[in-house]
Amino acid sequence: MRLALAAASLIVLSACGLNGTDGDGADSEATAAPTAPADDNLADSMASRDPAPGERVVPEIPDVEERPLMQVQVVLDRQGFGPGVIDGAMGMSTENALRGFQEANELEATGELDESTRQALAQWDNIAATRVVRIPEAWGKLTFAPVPDDPAEQAEMERLGYETLAEKLAERFHTTVEVLETLNPGGKPAGMTGAAEKSATTGAAGRGGEGERQAKFTAGQLVRVPNIGADRIAPGAIENPDWQRTLQMLGVGSEQPEVSRIVVSKSKGTLRAYDGEDNLVALFTVTSGSEHDPLPLGEWGVNGVAFNPPFAYDPSLFWDVPDHEEEQQIPPGPNNPVGVVWIDLTKEHYGIHGTPEPQTIGRTQSHGCVRLTNWDAARLAEMVTGSTKVLFEA
Repeated sequence: MRLALAAASLIVLSACGLNGTDGDGADSEATAAPTAPADDNLADSMASRDPAPGERVVPEIPDVEERPLMQVQVVLDRQGFGPGVIDGAMGMSTENALRGFQEANELEATGELDESTRQALAQWDNIAATRVVRIPEAWGKLTFAPVPDDPAEQAEMERLGYETLAEKLAERFHTTVEVLETLNPGGKPAGMTGAAEKSATTGAAGRGGEGERQAKFTAGQLVRVPNIGADRIAPGAIENPDWQRTLQMLGVGSEQPEVSRIVVSKSKGTLRAYDGEDNLVALFTVTSGSEHDPLPLGEWGVNGVAFNPPFAYDPSLFWDVPDHEEEQQIPPGPNNPVGVVWIDLTKEHYGIHGTPEPQTIGRTQSHGCVRLTNWDAARLAEMVTGSTKVLFEA
């Protein structure tokens, strides 16, 4: 049984400087997301439509490149071994994901794409690195606004939503705006030629954010994106409709394994999740603690999960913020300092949460808590229960 913190519950998070409750409204961007055609998947209209095992499908708009490393990242992400931001480049998060996949498949955990690992991944060779989707027309009705740096100005906002349609699109497909621009040169899907080009930009433009990048992606437009999957939301699986819309927004499915223990390694910068038979079922790269706010080593438990929580900004709890600044209640949203979810731990004031800056995971320090990308944090939130044990180790 999945856990949720009641709306009246209070999370006091000293080490991270947080104070959250379970929000009663989904992020405004998620609310307008349409559902997929009537079937057994409640993901949005851009949900993955995978070929059957062994089946080869010729796409209507073939990619101009094979993108083999991006294809590996897509497969690892689908299997629960998060490569972080999907960018087609080998980096720390992808190496960690490969080690997790290798460990789970009883291979030598090298973190390299060696021959034995290639053979193990070969069963998913028919999963393409990218696919072409149409940005929902409903996104043209959304308002995007810059998020100010000043906490006092943030507190005046209704929600800390996405700043641009491009940012929203990037998080939906576990990547960055820069990668999307590479996959869509000139604002058209790579590989699109001839008469098909006209349909690539048909549709209303999104409102809000200004600038060249915003203009490159608009509602109704065809775009090439990383072919992330595992986004099926089973009917009736998610009781909280706001959280269901958040999962749609992040391309995260409801069908996640239940985990009995989590191990966060400070030295390795990873979070490993094991099922009841002690099989490794997920691994994510994390940011955990700093010199000023070290990870609290020891064994802990899970109190519950807060979806789309607000953030209580208390300057006295941050070593790098002047104490004379005023406390602020920061509204929820994907650009909230703890992202879209807070997994509350039995270690007082500590938790596992998301982030508004997925590209920084594993590369910057935190104020003591464990930080993941929003999509990995959401996936983990669907895995934990009240009996999940959490170990923080050196």
